Amino acid sequence: MSTLAVVEELLSRIGEGDADRIAEMYADGADWKLDWPEREHGRAATPWIRHRSTRADAAAHFREIAEHHVPDRVGTVIERILIDGEHAVVLGEIRQTARPTGREYRSRFALHLTVENGLVTRHHVYEDSLAVAQAFQADL
Repeated sequence: MSTLAVVEELLSRIGEGDADRIAEMYADGADWKLDWPEREHGRAATPWIRHRSTRADAAAHFREIAEHHVPDRVGTVIERILIDGEHAVVLGEIRQTARPTGREYRSRFALHLTVENGLVTRHHVYEDSLAVAQAFQADL
């Protein structure tokens, strides 16, 4: 499969929301990072924000996101997919509602993926972490 085909399939599965099917797209040992301050990783309000490396980790990531957001108040707009060999960059905006606070937020993002042998081996996310953190902050 081409890089573009793998990325499009991954995005389709993310849209469907089945964490196990999403995880099938990742290689074990994938380089998974989120552009958040390390001291903020794994906090109770945002447990999905931490580094990952296995398929089980990938599935847990998408399950944790689902558990902490209102399912019928979610949307992602993909604006562009850029391909350079095995690398892909997905640009867009996430629209979510934090389940514990009921606050809606929008977060612009760039997702850098690397695809090798039909599997994602790199998943680096750059997003508006302040918007996400504020949506989950109880005392705002």
